[in-house]
Amino acid sequence: MSRTLQAPPRPPSERRTNGRIPPAPPDYGDGDGDDRDPGPRRGLDNLRLAVLFIMGAETMFFGALISALLVLRLGMAAWPPPLEPRLPIAVTGLNTLVLLASSVTLVAAGRARRRRDHAGHGRWLRATAALGALFLVVQGYEWTRLIGYGLSLASGVYGTTFFALIGFHGLHVLAALVWLLVTTALVARGRLRDARSAPAQACAMFWHFVVGVWPVLYFTVYLI
Repeated sequence: MSRTLQAPPRPPSERRTNGRIPPAPPDYGDGDGDDRDPGPRRGLDNLRLAVLFIMGAETMFFGALISALLVLRLGMAAWPPPLEPRLPIAVTGLNTLVLLASSVTLVAAGRARRRRDHAGHGRWLRATAALGALFLVVQGYEWTRLIGYGLSLASGVYGTTFFALIGFHGLHVLAALVWLLVTTALVARGRLRDARSAPAQACAMFWHFVVGVWPVLYFTVYLI
Protein backbone atom coordinates (compact mmCIF):
# COMPACT_ATOMS: atom_id res chain seq x y z
CA MET A 1 0.00 0.00 0.00
CA SER A 2 1.53 3.25 -1.15
CA ARG A 3 1.34 6.47 0.72
CA THR A 4 0.33 9.76 -0.87
CA LEU A 5 2.97 12.35 -0.24
CA GLN A 6 1.61 15.79 0.67
CA ALA A 7 3.52 19.01 0.26
CA PRO A 8 4.21 20.85 3.49
CA PRO A 9 1.87 23.79 4.13
CA ARG A 10 3.07 27.14 2.85
CA PRO A 11 3.70 29.96 5.23
CA PRO A 12 0.93 32.59 5.38
CA SER A 13 3.03 35.03 3.33
CA GLU A 14 3.12 32.61 0.37
CA ARG A 15 -0.50 31.43 0.36
CA ARG A 16 -2.34 32.29 -2.82
CA THR A 17 -5.75 33.88 -3.08
CA ASN A 18 -7.56 33.39 -6.39
CA GLY A 19 -4.26 32.49 -7.98
CA ARG A 20 -2.45 35.59 -6.65
CA ILE A 21 -0.22 36.15 -3.70
CA PRO A 22 -1.88 38.70 -1.40
CA PRO A 23 0.13 41.87 -0.83
CA ALA A 24 2.14 42.22 2.30
CA PRO A 25 0.51 44.24 5.09
CA PRO A 26 1.47 47.92 5.08
CA ASP A 27 4.49 48.88 7.08
CA TYR A 28 3.76 51.93 9.19
CA GLY A 29 7.37 52.21 10.26
CA ASP A 30 7.78 51.13 13.82
CA GLY A 31 11.50 51.81 13.61
CA ASP A 32 13.33 54.90 14.71
CA GLY A 33 14.61 55.99 11.29
CA ASP A 34 14.02 59.44 9.91
CA ASP A 35 12.18 58.08 6.86
CA ARG A 36 9.64 56.02 8.72
CA ASP A 37 5.95 56.50 7.93
CA PRO A 38 4.08 57.92 10.94
CA GLY A 39 1.04 55.75 10.17
CA PRO A 40 -2.32 56.35 8.51
CA ARG A 41 -2.95 60.01 7.87
CA ARG A 42 -6.08 61.60 9.22
CA GLY A 43 -8.32 63.91 7.23
CA LEU A 44 -9.24 67.22 8.80
CA ASP A 45 -8.16 67.82 12.36
CA ASN A 46 -10.57 69.21 14.93
CA LEU A 47 -9.33 72.78 14.58
CA ARG A 48 -9.83 72.98 10.82
CA LEU A 49 -13.18 71.23 11.14
CA ALA A 50 -14.27 73.86 13.66
CA VAL A 51 -13.14 76.61 11.28
CA LEU A 52 -15.25 75.04 8.53
CA PHE A 53 -18.31 75.18 10.79
CA ILE A 54 -17.56 78.81 11.64
CA MET A 55 -17.20 79.65 7.95
CA GLY A 56 -20.55 78.02 7.23
CA ALA A 57 -22.25 80.03 9.98
CA GLU A 58 -20.59 83.26 8.81
CA THR A 59 -21.68 82.58 5.23
CA MET A 60 -25.30 82.37 6.37
CA PHE A 61 -24.82 85.52 8.47
CA PHE A 62 -23.50 87.62 5.60
CA GLY A 63 -26.06 86.08 3.26
CA ALA A 64 -28.84 87.23 5.58
CA LEU A 65 -27.42 90.77 5.74
CA ILE A 66 -27.06 90.99 1.96
CA SER A 67 -30.60 89.68 1.47
CA ALA A 68 -31.93 92.27 3.92
CA LEU A 69 -30.09 95.02 2.03
CA LEU A 70 -31.55 93.96 -1.31
CA VAL A 71 -35.08 93.77 0.12
CA LEU A 72 -34.76 97.22 1.67
CA ARG A 73 -33.48 98.66 -1.59
CA LEU A 74 -36.52 97.40 -3.46
CA GLY A 75 -38.70 99.55 -1.24
CA MET A 76 -36.65 102.73 -1.79
CA ALA A 77 -37.49 105.20 -4.54
CA ALA A 78 -33.82 106.15 -4.96
CA TRP A 79 -30.59 104.52 -3.85
CA PRO A 80 -28.51 106.10 -2.44
CA PRO A 81 -31.14 108.39 -0.94
CA PRO A 82 -30.92 112.10 -1.79
CA LEU A 83 -28.45 114.22 0.20
CA GLU A 84 -26.53 111.16 1.36
CA PRO A 85 -22.78 111.03 0.57
CA ARG A 86 -21.68 108.75 -2.26
CA LEU A 87 -19.39 105.85 -1.46
CA PRO A 88 -15.73 105.95 -2.60
CA ILE A 89 -15.94 103.37 -5.39
CA ALA A 90 -12.50 103.91 -6.95
CA VAL A 91 -10.47 103.96 -3.74
CA THR A 92 -12.33 100.97 -2.35
CA GLY A 93 -11.81 99.15 -5.64
CA LEU A 94 -8.06 99.60 -5.32
CA ASN A 95 -8.29 98.53 -1.71
CA THR A 96 -10.08 95.40 -2.88
CA LEU A 97 -7.03 94.53 -4.96
CA VAL A 98 -4.88 94.95 -1.85
CA LEU A 99 -6.98 92.42 0.05
CA LEU A 100 -7.00 89.99 -2.87
CA ALA A 101 -3.21 90.30 -3.06
CA SER A 102 -3.02 89.25 0.60
CA SER A 103 -4.68 85.98 -0.34
CA VAL A 104 -2.05 85.45 -3.07
CA THR A 105 0.81 86.00 -0.62
CA LEU A 106 -0.83 83.59 1.82
CA VAL A 107 -0.93 80.91 -0.90
CA ALA A 108 2.80 81.52 -1.41
CA ALA A 109 3.29 81.13 2.35
CA GLY A 110 1.54 77.75 2.23
CA ARG A 111 3.78 76.59 -0.60
CA ALA A 112 6.86 77.62 1.35
CA ARG A 113 5.60 75.71 4.38
CA ARG A 114 5.09 72.54 2.35
CA ARG A 115 8.64 72.90 0.98
CA ARG A 116 9.84 73.29 4.59
CA ASP A 117 11.18 76.71 3.69
CA HIS A 118 10.57 78.14 7.14
CA ALA A 119 12.18 81.49 6.40
CA GLY A 120 10.06 81.93 3.28
CA HIS A 121 6.97 80.85 5.17
CA GLY A 122 7.45 83.56 7.77
CA ARG A 123 8.34 86.16 5.14
CA TRP A 124 5.14 85.55 3.13
CA LEU A 125 3.06 85.55 6.31
CA ARG A 126 4.45 88.96 7.24
CA ALA A 127 3.63 90.23 3.74
CA THR A 128 0.06 88.95 4.13
CA ALA A 129 -0.32 90.67 7.49
CA ALA A 130 1.05 93.93 6.06
CA LEU A 131 -1.49 93.86 3.20
CA GLY A 132 -4.32 93.08 5.60
CA ALA A 133 -3.30 95.95 7.86
CA LEU A 134 -3.12 98.29 4.86
CA PHE A 135 -6.64 97.28 3.85
CA LEU A 136 -7.95 98.11 7.32
CA VAL A 137 -6.13 101.46 7.42
CA VAL A 138 -7.58 102.56 4.08
CA GLN A 139 -11.06 101.38 5.06
CA GLY A 140 -10.82 103.19 8.39
CA TYR A 141 -9.77 106.39 6.63
CA GLU A 142 -12.70 106.18 4.22
CA TRP A 143 -15.14 105.46 7.02
CA THR A 144 -13.86 108.52 8.89
CA ARG A 145 -14.41 110.66 5.79
CA LEU A 146 -17.93 109.30 5.31
CA ILE A 147 -18.79 110.03 8.94
CA GLY A 148 -17.46 113.56 8.44
CA TYR A 149 -19.78 113.93 5.44
CA GLY A 150 -22.74 112.97 7.63
CA LEU A 151 -23.10 109.24 7.02
CA SER A 152 -23.69 107.35 10.27
CA LEU A 153 -25.86 104.67 11.81
CA ALA A 154 -28.45 107.39 12.43
CA SER A 155 -28.63 108.24 8.71
CA GLY A 156 -31.52 105.89 8.09
CA VAL A 157 -31.52 102.65 6.17
CA TYR A 158 -28.63 103.71 3.94
CA GLY A 159 -26.18 104.34 6.79
CA THR A 160 -27.40 101.41 8.87
CA THR A 161 -26.98 98.83 6.12
CA PHE A 162 -23.62 100.23 5.06
CA PHE A 163 -22.04 100.14 8.52
CA ALA A 164 -23.67 96.80 9.35
CA LEU A 165 -22.25 95.02 6.30
CA ILE A 166 -18.93 96.80 5.89
CA GLY A 167 -18.36 97.26 9.60
CA PHE A 168 -18.96 93.59 10.42
CA HIS A 169 -16.61 92.57 7.66
CA GLY A 170 -14.00 94.96 9.01
CA LEU A 171 -14.29 93.27 12.40
CA HIS A 172 -13.77 89.91 10.71
CA VAL A 173 -10.65 91.20 8.96
CA LEU A 174 -9.35 92.56 12.26
CA ALA A 175 -9.93 89.23 14.02
CA ALA A 176 -8.27 87.34 11.15
CA LEU A 177 -5.34 89.77 11.24
CA VAL A 178 -4.80 89.22 14.96
CA TRP A 179 -4.87 85.46 14.40
CA LEU A 180 -2.44 85.83 11.51
CA LEU A 181 -0.03 87.91 13.59
CA VAL A 182 -0.06 85.31 16.36
CA THR A 183 0.53 82.57 13.78
CA THR A 184 3.41 84.54 12.27
CA ALA A 185 5.03 84.94 15.69
CA LEU A 186 4.72 81.21 16.38
CA VAL A 187 6.20 80.35 13.00
CA ALA A 188 9.13 82.67 13.69
CA ARG A 189 9.78 80.74 16.91
CA GLY A 190 9.63 77.40 15.12
CA ARG A 191 6.45 76.30 16.87
CA LEU A 192 4.27 75.49 13.83
CA ARG A 193 6.30 73.16 11.67
CA ASP A 194 5.58 69.88 9.90
CA ALA A 195 3.15 67.83 12.00
CA ARG A 196 2.22 70.87 14.11
CA SER A 197 1.22 73.07 11.14
CA ALA A 198 -2.56 72.54 11.50
CA PRO A 199 -3.10 75.90 13.31
CA ALA A 200 -1.35 77.71 10.46
CA GLN A 201 -3.54 75.92 7.93
CA ALA A 202 -6.70 76.77 9.89
CA CYS A 203 -5.65 80.43 10.01
CA ALA A 204 -5.12 80.40 6.25
CA MET A 205 -8.58 78.91 5.71
CA PHE A 206 -10.25 81.69 7.69
CA TRP A 207 -8.20 84.39 6.00
CA HIS A 208 -9.14 83.15 2.53
CA PHE A 209 -12.77 83.10 3.62
CA VAL A 210 -12.66 86.71 4.81
CA VAL A 211 -10.97 87.76 1.57
CA GLY A 212 -13.53 85.85 -0.52
CA VAL A 213 -16.47 87.56 1.17
CA TRP A 214 -15.23 91.06 0.43
CA PRO A 215 -15.67 91.16 -3.40
CA VAL A 216 -19.30 90.10 -2.91
CA LEU A 217 -19.83 92.94 -0.43
CA TYR A 218 -18.03 95.43 -2.62
CA PHE A 219 -20.19 94.56 -5.62
CA THR A 220 -23.42 94.57 -3.59
CA VAL A 221 -22.86 97.68 -1.48
CA TYR A 222 -20.70 99.90 -3.71
CA LEU A 223 -21.56 99.01 -7.31
CA ILE A 224 -25.27 98.12 -7.52
